[in-house]
Amino acid sequence: MGRACLSLGGNLEPERHLAAAIAALEARFPGAVVSRVYRTRAVGFDGADFLNAAAVIDSDLDVYALDAWLHALEDAHGRDRSGPRFGDRTLDLDLVLYDDLVLEGPDHPGSSPGQALRLPRPELRHAFVLRPLVEIAPEIVEPRSGRTLAELWAASPERDTPMTPVVLAGIA
Repeated sequence: MGRACLSLGGNLEPERHLAAAIAALEARFPGAVVSRVYRTRAVGFDGADFLNAAAVIDSDLDVYALDAWLHALEDAHGRDRSGPRFGDRTLDLDLVLYDDLVLEGPDHPGSSPGQALRLPRPELRHAFVLRPLVEIAPEIVEPRSGRTLAELWAASPERDTPMTPVVLAGIA
């Protein structure tokens, strides 16, 4: 079993897609812990606001199989990978941390061309990823720095980024 930290988000019908993704995670990975959902501005492009959350799961899948499972769930929700890297999307499910793995690996099955799995995921520095993770797993250690997520958040230059909690129908 591996412990994985995930970032969840989307900005095209995000209430519907994020609620469905959370339900799928909870069904596939019993005991999944999910943060509150936050509304945030798009990062890296001018687009509709995103809804973002985080989850911590214990996975029986290895890191590559879990990444492929997340991509398949995105695809099932109409994720279009043909556009620019930073753009609108129905669902964005990213593997941010997996145990204490540090990966700069080659392309792997299910990845977009030129998109290698990188752990810890570089987006961990952004408030829309870090804040929800700190809410549910402040004690997890980021393996490159040796600092806990709570320590990273306390030092984050994005601590003042506006993030509004949102309640999704059917999500506790």
